[in-house]
Amino acid sequence: MDITIHSSFLPHTDPDASLAFYRDILGFEIRNDVGYQGMRWITVGPAGQPDTSIVLHPPTASPGLTDDERRTILEMMAKGSFFGVNLATTDLDNTFAKLEGSGAEVVQEPTEQPYGVRDCALRDPAGNMIRIQELR
Repeated sequence: MDITIHSSFLPHTDPDASLAFYRDILGFEIRNDVGYQGMRWITVGPAGQPDTSIVLHPPTASPGLTDDERRTILEMMAKGSFFGVNLATTDLDNTFAKLEGSGAEVVQEPTEQPYGVRDCALRDPAGNMIRIQELR
């Protein structure tokens, strides 16, 4: 089999704040920005990696959600426990310094984890947990 990860999905609650975070802070390219009925789906990805993307989507756009389900999703997002993504860099300390200097919400400074990775964590504007591991 020849299978790759093409797109993963993260919810957003403010498309402009998400654009500023992923484009201006993380340096991702904007690959697509589609609006429909007052909602936006924004596809971003790391420069130089055109085959890997993250689609930022409205969290409650799924048909059939109840009001209670919508409220639960937004509450979980606010706590950072609904969605997340792991990214990687060869220079975690420099990357972290830039992220911290940008005003990104830091959850964890670079730490050697007992499970064998060194990483840091932050939240995007929607509350999604973004972990960045150091490539070794």
